[in-house]
Amino acid sequence: MILFALRRLFGFAVTLMVAAIVIFWLLDLLPGDPAQFMLGINATPEAVARLRGQMGLDAPAHERFIGWILGMLQGDFGTSYTQRAPVSELIGGRLGVTLPLAVFAMVISMAVGLPLGILAARRRGKALDTIIMVTAQTGVAIPNFWFGMLLTLLFAVTLRWLPPGGFTPWNEDSGAALRGLVLPSLALALPQASILARVMRTALVDVTGQDYIRTARAKGLTMGEAVWRHGVRNALLPVLTILGLQFAYLVAGTIIVENVFYLPGLGRLIFTAISERDLILVRGATIILVVTVTATMLLTDIAYALVDPRLRERSAM
Repeated sequence: MILFALRRLFGFAVTLMVAAIVIFWLLDLLPGDPAQFMLGINATPEAVARLRGQMGLDAPAHERFIGWILGMLQGDFGTSYTQRAPVSELIGGRLGVTLPLAVFAMVISMAVGLPLGILAARRRGKALDTIIMVTAQTGVAIPNFWFGMLLTLLFAVTLRWLPPGGFTPWNEDSGAALRGLVLPSLALALPQASILARVMRTALVDVTGQDYIRTARAKGLTMGEAVWRHGVRNALLPVLTILGLQFAYLVAGTIIVENVFYLPGLGRLIFTAISERDLILVRGATIILVVTVTATMLLTDIAYALVDPRLRERSAM
């Protein structure tokens, strides 16, 4: 298991380095000059050149890349061009919105999707199975931002149960902060719950035909007891991979939902920084998303190996 984890950690480090190179060079190739953007179109070439020197933009690309990497290793992500504040502080403040939003959406997705998938598998071929699967297919097809607007129309505008948008800081009113995340969490969770329901049903249907289920039935267990005691655990193996992918998607895919609900999260920070050509802020926020997604996949691989020893054995060959 230690060797397996070390190999995954090495892959994690290589992935981060490749991602850092790609992020830096792609953003460096974008048209437009941050210094020109900050000073305006009427700025003189001398003023633009002076500001570029102050921001370090006149240095060769490889020197700026090395300085960026060394700074991040020391916890220094640089200073935002437009907001003139440390990038690490700006990102840290926004993660307090994005991470809880992703966690709440994942909890809702699991609480809805897994039981529905199990129920559909237990009623395979019957009307309830068909209803659940058709509903799940519809949920996958509905864009989360459109579903979010429907939720806002119903629960915020019509019923006035929840706020339509905005966010109250946790240290001011945790209850209001939690209420502000309910609708966007539901909007994000709908397609993920639908996917989980379909995957759970398929995995559970597959395991019900295995020999250990027939053995359990021969020992006197009912089909329901055999499925709950032996089938569900084995059916969760493919679901683990999906859960890891979903959480990574939820963390990295909040940009649209955060803009719909006007949430001051990391996704909205990246959107604003791109529009303002604040490249140092875009790089720092994007690399944080890459670290979060990659770390999630690393933990998913390790969890999968703990549950299924066969994966460790194949990796050791």
